[in-house]
Amino acid sequence: MDDIDAVLTPELIALQEPPPDAYACIEYLLDCAVEAGRVTDRDVALEAVLAREAETSPAVGKGVGLFHARTEAVRRATVAFTRSSEGVPLGDADAEPATLLFMLLVPADENGADDHLETLSSLSRALVHDEVRERLHDAESPAEVRTALAEAIS
Repeated sequence: MDDIDAVLTPELIALQEPPPDAYACIEYLLDCAVEAGRVTDRDVALEAVLAREAETSPAVGKGVGLFHARTEAVRRATVAFTRSSEGVPLGDADAEPATLLFMLLVPADENGADDHLETLSSLSRALVHDEVRERLHDAESPAEVRTALAEAIS
């Protein structure tokens, strides 16, 4: 995976409570990426994320939700993060509401496919650990979020 500093900048981390439903949460995370200058076309990126979500649930278990897509609306891999104290239902009846929410956007080009799989894999491996999830819930700053993920991924 690209260095955590490159894919998850402080502007891509929102520690305030996100909206309580999945669609609004997608828009919330996407807006973080737009405001950070990482998305060139919000509508194209939103369409890609919604299309991907229609194919497979973003619920990955253990209270983690991961919205992701390959899209021409980004030039480099981007991860946005937020967390919810109440949890956001992600439409999977068997899944618990997600309290840790990520959005991964990677370029649609050939290199983006590799970045997409590598980043998804790295995040998934890190987030299976209770300690990592606890650190993300307890983080008081974007720097603490980035440190928790960097240490878990490296």
